[in-house]
Amino acid sequence: MVRDDFGMRAKRCVPVCTRLILVLVMTTAVLLAPPPPLFAAGTPLGDVTVPTVGRTWPVGPHPRVLRGWEPPATTYGPGHRGVDLASAPGTPVRAVAAGRVSFAGRVAGKGVVSVELTGTGEPPLRTTYEPVTAAVEEGEEVEPGEVIGTVDATGSHCTVTCVHWGLRRDGTYLNPLSLLPPWLLHRGPSRLLPVH
Repeated sequence: MVRDDFGMRAKRCVPVCTRLILVLVMTTAVLLAPPPPLFAAGTPLGDVTVPTVGRTWPVGPHPRVLRGWEPPATTYGPGHRGVDLASAPGTPVRAVAAGRVSFAGRVAGKGVVSVELTGTGEPPLRTTYEPVTAAVEEGEEVEPGEVIGTVDATGSHCTVTCVHWGLRRDGTYLNPLSLLPPWLLHRGPSRLLPVH
């Protein structure tokens, strides 16, 4: 009877142990896998001419990227010259790095704020945020994380309210995510879910 009881326990343990091993293998794979891309496939995240001077996301602690940076193949070709970040109307928009406000006003009916970033070379890098109701004026110095405006309820080109965040050096568009250090780009720790 004792031997039969042990055999029954061993048979019941096999499926449970198999699931446990599978969960451990999958958890290890998830933890070691690189984070999902925040930009279009085949486009570089960083640019060696872009220093990682960003200290915060423009909106929220880690907003959802609705559309990533998709550089055009030619100067006037199709593409997406920035990153669209999901954000509710009225959300504070923050300067990602220290700089000087180079523009705060309306362009084609949309509120736009542009900031020339300090210490990023000549000509300096310039970030843009739209549609935004400006809380700053042209010529004002801003610090990383300082509120420069709020998200407008209208004027977004997204299907939901968003902020279009762009980056340029002179006439060249660059990936704004290049400004952020890796610790800001990653979404945070993985969470384990129960196995049924």
